[in-house]
Amino acid sequence: MANSMDPLLSVRGVTVRFGGIVALDGVSFDVKRGHICGLIGPNGAGKTTLFNCLSRLYPYQAGDMLFEGKSITNSPTHQIADMGIGRTFQNLAMFRTMPVRENVMVGAHCRSSAGFLSSALRLPSVSAEEAMLRDKARRIMDDLDLTRFQDRAVGDLPFGIQKRVEFARALAAEPKLLLLDEPAAGLNHEELADLARLIRDARDRLHITVLLVEHHMGLVMSVSDHIVAMNFGRKIAEGNPEHIQQHPDVIEAYLGAPANV
Repeated sequence: MANSMDPLLSVRGVTVRFGGIVALDGVSFDVKRGHICGLIGPNGAGKTTLFNCLSRLYPYQAGDMLFEGKSITNSPTHQIADMGIGRTFQNLAMFRTMPVRENVMVGAHCRSSAGFLSSALRLPSVSAEEAMLRDKARRIMDDLDLTRFQDRAVGDLPFGIQKRVEFARALAAEPKLLLLDEPAAGLNHEELADLARLIRDARDRLHITVLLVEHHMGLVMSVSDHIVAMNFGRKIAEGNPEHIQQHPDVIEAYLGAPANV
């Protein structure tokens, strides 16, 4: 049984090769329960590859990933959400012609217990559960200020609102660990401030843990408790935001020259 002091996620020596290219080279780090952990690095550093390994979209040739103390290496992709790992994507992955409410309910459905036959026959138990899921979606939309858009097709909404809908859908699955893949991409200054507030609020109110891949350093530094920096598939530094901002290897990775030049 996992101890509350144990890390929620442990990445241990994970290596990924695509042909002759090493995308991840023995990467190891822990994510503590209740923390917001930022994962940073230049393009090609291996951040999204690591996310895809966590989602079981990519296999890894060496190492292990432990979630609540148990290896997920042999877990099929469809079981990841059931385990409590949710995710948003850099490129929005929603049903654009469906209303906001239904998109959020799609996330909640992964926690429903109704089987295919029960749903097809519209049994009373299914109707009751559908009402419960609809109520859950309503509460999440209220929290994220999406209720006024609930009947509108997602594809007709501004990009910043679409990003918030995807965030709501991920929360509806009640994740223990939420993977946020470039949530700030395409957002303006005001939307960035809202996003930072939403991430912190979700962590505090829902008691979830967040692993955040992001290029926007202002967002990462403002919301993260801990940051892991990568370059060329390797971890080059980790620590609190102040430590990472001053780390010479991180500065060199972003500026392309040693920190003392």
